[in-house]
Amino acid sequence: MDTANLTREETAARSAALTVHRIRVELDLTGAPERARSGFPTVTILEFDATVETTWLDFIGEEVRRVVVNGVDQEVVYDGARIPVSGLAPSNVVRVEAVGAYSRSGEGLHRFHDPVDDHTYLYTQYEPADSRRVMACFEQPDMKAAFTFVVDAPSGWEVLSNQSPAHTDLGVGVQRVEFAPTLPISSYITAIAAGPYARVDGEWEREEQRIALGVFVRRSLAPHLEADEILEVTRQGLDFFTDAFAYPYPWGKYDQIFVPEYNLGAMENPGLVTFTEAYLSRGAATDAQRAARANTILHEMAHMWFGDLVTMTWWDDLWLKESFADYMGSHASAVATRFHDAWVKFAANRKAWAYQQDQLPTTHPIVADITDLEAAKLNFDGITYAKGAAVLKQLVAFVGDDAFFEGARRYFAANAFGNTTLDDFLVQLSAVSGRDMSGWSAAWLQTSGVSTLSLETDGEGNRFLHQTDPRPHRLRIGLYDRVDGRIMRREQRELDVEGERTKVDLPEADLVLLNDDDLTYAKARLDERSLHVVEESLSAIDDPLARALVWSSLWNATRDGELDAPRYLAIVRTHAPAEGNIGLLAGILANAMYALRHFVRDENRGNEHRNWANAVRSALHDAEAGSDAQLSWARALATASGYDDVHHDEVRGMLDGRVPEGLVVDPDLRWQLLTALVTTGHADLADISAEQERDDTGSGHTAARRARASFPEGGVRRAAWESAWDDLSLSNDHIDAEIAGFRAGGRRDLVSAFDDEYFARIGRVWQERSIEIARRLVLGFFPAAESLQPVDSWLTANTTAPAALRRLVIEQRDHLERDLRVREAQG
Repeated sequence: MDTANLTREETAARSAALTVHRIRVELDLTGAPERARSGFPTVTILEFDATVETTWLDFIGEEVRRVVVNGVDQEVVYDGARIPVSGLAPSNVVRVEAVGAYSRSGEGLHRFHDPVDDHTYLYTQYEPADSRRVMACFEQPDMKAAFTFVVDAPSGWEVLSNQSPAHTDLGVGVQRVEFAPTLPISSYITAIAAGPYARVDGEWEREEQRIALGVFVRRSLAPHLEADEILEVTRQGLDFFTDAFAYPYPWGKYDQIFVPEYNLGAMENPGLVTFTEAYLSRGAATDAQRAARANTILHEMAHMWFGDLVTMTWWDDLWLKESFADYMGSHASAVATRFHDAWVKFAANRKAWAYQQDQLPTTHPIVADITDLEAAKLNFDGITYAKGAAVLKQLVAFVGDDAFFEGARRYFAANAFGNTTLDDFLVQLSAVSGRDMSGWSAAWLQTSGVSTLSLETDGEGNRFLHQTDPRPHRLRIGLYDRVDGRIMRREQRELDVEGERTKVDLPEADLVLLNDDDLTYAKARLDERSLHVVEESLSAIDDPLARALVWSSLWNATRDGELDAPRYLAIVRTHAPAEGNIGLLAGILANAMYALRHFVRDENRGNEHRNWANAVRSALHDAEAGSDAQLSWARALATASGYDDVHHDEVRGMLDGRVPEGLVVDPDLRWQLLTALVTTGHADLADISAEQERDDTGSGHTAARRARASFPEGGVRRAAWESAWDDLSLSNDHIDAEIAGFRAGGRRDLVSAFDDEYFARIGRVWQERSIEIARRLVLGFFPAAESLQPVDSWLTANTTAPAALRRLVIEQRDHLERDLRVREAQG
């Protein structure tokens, strides 16, 4: 067994035998600016009780130099992942001296050198199991401790952790910062950040409670921080959650830091929340982008209670934090901030992620069976997040807001600073609501799959609501009519549905929405009359949530092969230019591009690409000057132009300054436009070099790498392939850039020769690289082949491959099988 891949059984045995009290971690980061220095000294002192004589500590780093157990040096035995310790007494102090490795993969302690000013920036990212890359620890969520961090760093740097500094000692060119001990927390939510970050301070207060707020970013990105809005949303969130949960924010301060080359959207480290820099625009951003950032700020803030204060015992119950945080992100956005339409985007976009995940052969219940850490890593998915949130939204409709939030309050009060499972939450909710929640849990949390709702009419004219994969639903059916050129809701029927067929008494209507208001989790089909009305008048529907549900229904039907992709694309070309909700528009544009690349038959794709490119250009020029729609269509034109070059002269003109009135062409859009030209052979290396000189930043260097890999030449694509697989110096973002260049333009003629080599490489890369990097390579290079035979052969020959690797390959096979099946069904 790979000793780095901890199992549920062995970690449960360890937590049963040990009780951790305090952990002190001393890190020497003074050498971080030296690029040649690959590692950093780390000392961990662990205080714990034991009922066994032996155990192990988790650590992944360059070396372990010394292990001291209760004052006695022990022979160092280290296999690269575990450090055995023996001679334990009932009460123990263990000291481990080691050398950790600076990360380029976003796992552990990530190091970034900013090309703008050559400053060095550090931050940590651990979930689910990478704190062991920084300290020797018990890498499991149910072994909480009070952590004290001591960090040596260059003077002048900001040095941050979960708590505020207790004291700082200044030396010649260096500083030692010792932080106050944390309250009991799991190792995966501890955090360190260090570097010459720019900071903006604020404060939130409520009665006797005052919370210091900090927002941090690299100095070169400080002009783009939008700190005022970030702090405003933070204060609104603290107001909301303090009232909603009736448990004061417990973590002392609330710092938020935007970091480079980040693998996630954000991470809920108490007192030091990390965010991807992608949430900061370098010149132009839509309101939908700001809404997404606000949603994420509130999602992470919800974790201060769901996940940090009360933590799941093991990753089986990951939903106890992620589903709740996903729900709360949208709910708090809608009621506490200016982004009142949060549930609109959730209905159309977030749930699409869940529907897709839930139709894979690897789908799983929300409460999953997570046997080990590799399985845990892959379960941060559309089920755990979006389906879980959708099911909680249905639960709130079932028991009511008051009961739901009172159940949460009792859950926090009963389990603060502890670990829980599903039953702990259901006990509180059942007590408050007066309902036995076991049936609901069995139907929604402990089973997998998604129901499809449709209307049927029998030979006698009776109408039935039919559902596949039957489950209990509380839903509303909306009846909409044409009124003075608009589509307006006339009435609404609410009902509970359980079986496969439910008789419904519905009057005629121009448009029938089967999950009106989006209360339940199900794919809802349009009947034929409604579909014809939608084709003619979708953009005339006044209610944005109703439009979201229609767009969602159309997309699901297209993915399932029940609505021809060309028909779907025709609806998009007709009605997307009039879509006023920018969050919806962004998802519609992305889905249209996906349909073009995956669901249109090969012989029709060129024509459909041309139709789309022309429609996008027209929408761009018709959009209001300076509007979010204009910016969205400009980005869509850049994407479309990487596949069809009919408007390459106009794209070149936009780079040269000939832009529609009001359009802001920021550095990121410039790179999109230039990469499209490179991909289609209308720009060269000189153009890329000139653009990189213009944008000599970290983002600019990554974008230039992608552009160089996008040239439509076989040798260039091979170089990108070899670099991504074999160059161990590449960061996570640089690997992504090479993969994106390799796939640019959908040019199977340039890359199909690598299909066999892909299957020869993936087993080895899974063994040799971190799971984050291996996952990127396995997903990014999966062949968009014309046959299932190569992947089926690999699966047959590799039945004993790691389960997490097989899961990824099986999921990619399913996507490919869907593509081939849907294309075949066209017409």
